[in-house]
Amino acid sequence: MTPSTPRLSEVARHLKFPDGIKRSGWPRIQRRLADMAITYDTWQSGAVQLILGRDEADRYVATVGGVTMSVPRQVGKTFTVGSLLVAMCLEYPGLRVVWTSHHLRTTTNTFRSMQGMVRRKKIAPHLAHNGIRTANGEQEIKFSNGSIIMFGAREHGFGVGIDAIDILVCDEAQRLSSRALADMMPTTNQARHKHGALVFFIGTPPRPTDMGDEFAARRQKALDGRMPNGIYIELSADQDADLDDPVQWAKANASYPHRTPHESMLRLRENLTDDGDWRREALGIWDEATKALAVVPADIWEKRRAAGPPAQDSPPTALAVDRWYDGTTAVAGAWRRDGVTHVELLALDVATDTTRAVDWIAERAGRKIPVFIAADSPAAAMAADLIARKVKVKLLAGPDFARACQGFANDAVEGGITHVDQAQLNDALAGATKLPVGKAGAWVWDRRSPEIDISPLVAATLALHGADVAATSQPSKAHAF
Repeated sequence: MTPSTPRLSEVARHLKFPDGIKRSGWPRIQRRLADMAITYDTWQSGAVQLILGRDEADRYVATVGGVTMSVPRQVGKTFTVGSLLVAMCLEYPGLRVVWTSHHLRTTTNTFRSMQGMVRRKKIAPHLAHNGIRTANGEQEIKFSNGSIIMFGAREHGFGVGIDAIDILVCDEAQRLSSRALADMMPTTNQARHKHGALVFFIGTPPRPTDMGDEFAARRQKALDGRMPNGIYIELSADQDADLDDPVQWAKANASYPHRTPHESMLRLRENLTDDGDWRREALGIWDEATKALAVVPADIWEKRRAAGPPAQDSPPTALAVDRWYDGTTAVAGAWRRDGVTHVELLALDVATDTTRAVDWIAERAGRKIPVFIAADSPAAAMAADLIARKVKVKLLAGPDFARACQGFANDAVEGGITHVDQAQLNDALAGATKLPVGKAGAWVWDRRSPEIDISPLVAATLALHGADVAATSQPSKAHAF
């Protein structure tokens, strides 16, 4: 460690981490790194100490929310995380690691860098016989204690079908699509590491053309204080930085100039001819347009609070149901009166028993109150059973669903909605983002983030839309099924 280098808290523009850290695996890994003749700067040591922080139950505090790092080029993030993984592989026999990048070229470059690391004099004796496999699509490093690091490109479908992974690294996270993330996340479901699985999201701020919604949403969630079980580290220059100011270079790059020479920065500046690319990739500055801002500001939503429906015992004008991918089923009701619609979450349950959910909805809807469902929702599978029970089911798809989503946002902002301040609905709205569809600025609520359950919001949106078109009602009471 270089004593003169700054601490993580001094170089990070944003540093968010969970409460409840009781201990860290850093001392063991630090000794292992010393055996490997690898030293860290002070900020790197602080980052790893935080990443390996454990709670009272001796589990990693970031085992649920993961580790998100927005770090510019040439700072040493690949070296930091790569050497950490090698040290953990040696310290914990049988550790299984997957490192993915978006492009095969990036994956190959990382793999070559890691090969150079493990071939060092102090590490090479720990490799298994023929421990480095270089075939494209099957690049891996095996250790004699059974640990393994596998490398692959997401654009080629790497990661699907692999299981029992203890550590997953999503490099180039600014290009991480929701589909790729959904394919890879199950790899850690059966992690065997005694302190829990770890998932890393590492990248630079996304370009406007990148599929950067996942990365941007994670960043915004951390900045908003909505990531209580994850770690967020960002190194960046000032938003209004002079792009050629070495002082700003040092703010963004904790390794400049003692590890990243001035000439290296000049060379990168020469190659990144677009100022926007230089801002994002060399200085770590996020475009304001990429922020996952709340569709309905929290202060405005707060103003829409009400004590309850217009008439407490009156049946809703419409019901709506949505189901999340884990089986959570949300049912909402809407009451329309005097030009204002009251929306309320009536039930939220994690039960996967579809029959039970259908019974609950059918009992309250009867044959008069219409039940609205988004055609692309997992809840659409309930439509046939509800129809068989004589329930009036309305499936919304395409332009109709887009109009419903935009109508909800407009009414919330303009005062056409009231609600009863339910935490599940509040959280869903706070974390929801827009997914553009079709033309002319149409959008729907974005379901692609697996971390944000928006089923309460979708149900409320559909119920609001239903109240605008429905004319009949049937008594209903709120319970949890």
